Amino acid sequence: MDKPIKLYVVVPCYNEEAVLPETAKRMEELFESMCQSLLIDRGSRVVFVDDGSRDKTWNIIDSLTKKNDIFAGIRLAHNAGHQNAVLGGMMTVMNECDCAVSIDADLQDDINVIPRMAERFAEGYDVVFGVRNKRETDTWFKRTTAEGFYKVMRMLGVDLVFNHADFRLLSRRALAALSQYPERNMFLRGIVPTLGFRSTCEYYDRQERFAGESKYPLKKMLSFAFDGITSFSIRPIRFISGLGAAACIVAIVMAVYTIVCKIIGHTDSGWASLMLSLWFIGGVQLLSIGLIGEYIGKIYKEVKRRPRYIIEAYVNNRETKAEDDNT
Repeated sequence: MDKPIKLYVVVPCYNEEAVLPETAKRMEELFESMCQSLLIDRGSRVVFVDDGSRDKTWNIIDSLTKKNDIFAGIRLAHNAGHQNAVLGGMMTVMNECDCAVSIDADLQDDINVIPRMAERFAEGYDVVFGVRNKRETDTWFKRTTAEGFYKVMRMLGVDLVFNHADFRLLSRRALAALSQYPERNMFLRGIVPTLGFRSTCEYYDRQERFAGESKYPLKKMLSFAFDGITSFSIRPIRFISGLGAAACIVAIVMAVYTIVCKIIGHTDSGWASLMLSLWFIGGVQLLSIGLIGEYIGKIYKEVKRRPRYIIEAYVNNRETKAEDDNT
């Protein structure tokens, strides 16, 4: 390695006042260690992105930036969502660093993997995925549904790294390539593998959340999963088309059955068959309309071209810079 790397770590935060002081403490210790080993430059930063928090998250971030120059803060004007918060942080620091790592604030992802990621970057990798060895800290339901999600996505033809979330390193040129993706329905786990640059994985054991509550309840998890599926695959629509064809075949069979029953005089027995057919066809139609509606809804969001996030303030090196918006 010719010279130390200028590394930025982007940490999206939403109502994380309970865990932020500990996260900052561990990051500070880690950065000092990496600086002393000449792995990273003294100009490296930890950038906390406040995604419209309603607690004291921004006050803590602002205080940290005043106490130590390694900390910087980005405040979004409203809650833009986790994916947009990660993207907003990455795009803001893109031209200030050699590479950037995104990691959640809850300390479940092992920050001690970051030096190994930096070493892989020095070896010539543009993308380094943080991958969980196992999910023992998750509940049985969350573990089962998460692993099932990755398997379904692969079945649908989406190139995902199994058990990888949003803990990753991207080089400056990988970030520049990512900035060319204009879609508003962001699913970074699916987008990053499509960049095509040289990539590798670093494996780690996921920890328990240090403090606070998970920001991904069941409702958000399901919404996130459905967004991922509909953002990267049209196979569900093709499946619905096949299901519609199957329903038509069943309807023809039931029609033949009804005619035969009429001819032989057993018309009373047609009641159950008729009701079953109506419920089946009606259900398929409603499901089909709903699924197609999801895709139309995404098209609706894309064509409006609204900003994915709006930056209210960027505090770096004790200077506050007002930003308008970033797309």
